[in-house]
Amino acid sequence: MTQQTAIDPDSAWAAFDRRDRAYDGRFVGAVTTTRIYCKPSCPARHPKRENVLFYRDGAEARAAGFRACLRCKPDEVGRDRIAVAQAVALIEASEEGFGLEELAARVGYAPHHFHRLFKRATGVTPAMYARGLRAQRAAKALTEEDTVTEAIYEAGYSAPSRFYEDGAKRLGMTPSAWRRGGAGVTIRWTIADTSLGPMLVAATDKGLCRVSFDEGEEALRERFPHAEIVPGGGALADLAARVVASVESPERDQDLPLDVQGTAFQEAVWQALRAIPVGETRTYTELAAIAGNPKAVRAAGTACGANHVSIVIPCHRAQRSDGTLGGYAYGLDRKVVLRKREGVA
Repeated sequence: MTQQTAIDPDSAWAAFDRRDRAYDGRFVGAVTTTRIYCKPSCPARHPKRENVLFYRDGAEARAAGFRACLRCKPDEVGRDRIAVAQAVALIEASEEGFGLEELAARVGYAPHHFHRLFKRATGVTPAMYARGLRAQRAAKALTEEDTVTEAIYEAGYSAPSRFYEDGAKRLGMTPSAWRRGGAGVTIRWTIADTSLGPMLVAATDKGLCRVSFDEGEEALRERFPHAEIVPGGGALADLAARVVASVESPERDQDLPLDVQGTAFQEAVWQALRAIPVGETRTYTELAAIAGNPKAVRAAGTACGANHVSIVIPCHRAQRSDGTLGGYAYGLDRKVVLRKREGVA
C-alpha cells in the first residue's frame, strides 16, 4: 500500500475496516481492482487491504484514475458537513427557531434525509439541539435576570409554558431552584467501594448527578450548595450497586438514569462517549466531528473533563490523535486500568 501525504495507512485502514463514520470526509479509500473510491463508512463488502490506497479526498482519487462509489456517494460528505454546520449556525442565530422542513430547505436538503444526517453528525436531532441551546441560555439567564419570567423570554422561549414543557425537565429541577443553586432539590449520596478505590455516587429523583473518585460529601456540597444533601440509604443502594457493576464488569450495559446538563456541544460529546462500544476508543478529534464541530478538538477535551458522571459517561475511552491517553480527572492509572479491563490494548 502506498502511503499518501498526511494519511497514516494503518489508522486509515482501521477506520475503513470498522466503517467509522467519524472519518467520513477526512479521506477516501480507493480499490485498485475495481477503480472505485469510497468513504470510510461505506457498507459495501470490504476488499483486501493490499488492494486499497488512501487519498485525502475525491478530487485526489479521481486524479489518480478512480471513480466515486455509487452506493456511499463519497463526494457528498463535504457537502453534508457544510449543511450541518450551516444548520447549526441558523439555529444558534435564531430567536424563534425553525421547523424541520424550513431548516432543511434553507440548507438544500429533503427534511427526512436531513433529519438523519444532522443526528448522525451531532448525536442529536435539530429539535433536540435547539432545545438544548434554549435550556443552556435559560440556565445562564436564570442567574442574571431579576425574575424567572424575564429569564425564560431572554432564553428564547415564546412563553413560560414552553419552558416548563421541556426546559425545566431538561435542567432536572424547577427554574427557581436552578436560580438558588439547587434549593428544594434532594440529592442522595453514598460512598461505594470499588476495585479502583472509594467512589462517590449521588443522585436526584431523576437520576445520577455525580459519580466520581476521591470525593465525598464536602465536595458534593460545594457543587450543589443549596440542595438538600442526605445519605442515600436503601433508596440509593440499588443504583449505587449498578454503578459499581459498571466499574467491575464494563461489558454489562446498566442503562443508568442521569440528571446532568451541559451546553449543547458538551451533551453531544457525552452522547458520543456513551455510544462507544466497550473495548473501543475515540480520539478527541473524532468526538468533535461526531458532535458537529470538527475544529472544536480542544472543546471536546474540555467536555470530557466537564463530565459529571465518571464511568457512566465513559470519558476514559477518549484519547489524543497520536494514541496517547490525554487527561483523566481521577488519575491516568485509573484510566489505564479501566481501558485494560474493557480490552483496550
